[in-house]
Formats: sequence, structure tokens, C-alpha cells
Amino acid sequence: MKLTAFWVAFISITSGVFAQRPANNEHMKEALIIIDIQQDYFPGGRHTLVGAEEAAEKAKQVLAHFRKTGRPVIHVQHISTNEGATLFLPGTDGIAIHGAVMPENGEKIITKHFPNSFRETDLLEYLKANGIQRLTFAGMMTHVCIDASVKAARDFGFDCTVVADACATLDVEVQGKKVPAAWVQQSLLGALEFFYAEIKTAAEVVAH
Repeated sequence: MKLTAFWVAFISITSGVFAQRPANNEHMKEALIIIDIQQDYFPGGRHTLVGAEEAAEKAKQVLAHFRKTGRPVIHVQHISTNEGATLFLPGTDGIAIHGAVMPENGEKIITKHFPNSFRETDLLEYLKANGIQRLTFAGMMTHVCIDASVKAARDFGFDCTVVADACATLDVEVQGKKVPAAWVQQSLLGALEFFYAEIKTAAEVVAH
């Protein structure tokens, strides 16, 4: 059945409304947030991701660019406190931030215990206190902590960018069917781009 002209117009209008993102204002103060690029996600760790090394290298490039241009950098480190956790366990090597994105003196480090980097941390207060309005995200995992943190940031009114190739995820199983990591990645980035964030590559961010 063909849609009537009314419904075509309705869908077009409502899609435009929901797809709107904050204006890309060049005068907004911007910070880089690197989430959970930690040893447990790399080969030999407790929860190896697909393409972790490659994503870390891209995140390293973006990090170098932000440092060179004098913009704030925030590192988020997950330490598990929930019963039954199997990774990022306190006192293990797996919680260490990967050498590719090791914090430097003066860079903010946030410790979190939930996927959402804002939950029970001082991240929001820090951003407000420093007048930061735009956020660029890199990190792991795309479908959990990146997804949760970016959506929270957008709900708080921040203008968000996700560096697609500086993020990594893994194969997941849904209702008995395997979903490859590449599909998980593209699906989540597509959903974020619809409303929550602009999606860029590391090369595009560095060129800016």
C-alpha cells in the first residue's frame, strides 16, 4: 500500500525534528573524552575486542591533536565494583590505561563504575566548571560505554562527536544469532548519528 501524501509529509517533518543536533559552533570550548581504553580489552586481556589495537592507534592520533592544539583531555577509567564482574577487576593489570593513550600530568582522570561516564562521577561538574560545551569521544566499547556516555552527554546539552575508527566493540549474540562486531559498530554509530552525535574519522578530526 502506498503512503498518502499526508503521511509522507508527516514522516519527513518528524524525522527532521528528531534528527536535529546542536549547532556546530566553532567558538564552543571543546574537550576530548577517551573512555576505557584499558588493557583488558586487548589481546591477552579478559575481554578482547575486535580491532582494539587499531582503534587505540587512531585514538592516539586524536589525542596528540588535542594536546597540540591545547584543548582539554579527559581520561575515563573503568574499575568494576559489581558482584560477579569478570573484567576491570580492582588490583589487576587489566584496569591499566593502554600505553597508546596514557594520561599526561594535568589531564583529568575520571574513575567510573558504570557504563555511563557521568553516573556517580564528577564529569559533569568538571565540564561545567571549565566551560566545556563540545565533546569528542573515543574509546571502548562502542555499544556499551560509548553509547551510554554519548547519549547522557547529549541529554545534558553537549554538542557531541564520536570518532568512529577510534572506537571498538566485539561480536555479540542476539536471540541465538551471532552479530559480527562490524555490524554492531555500524548499527550503533548509525543510531547515534541520527540524533546524538556527529560521526567522524580520526583523519577528519585531526584535519580540523
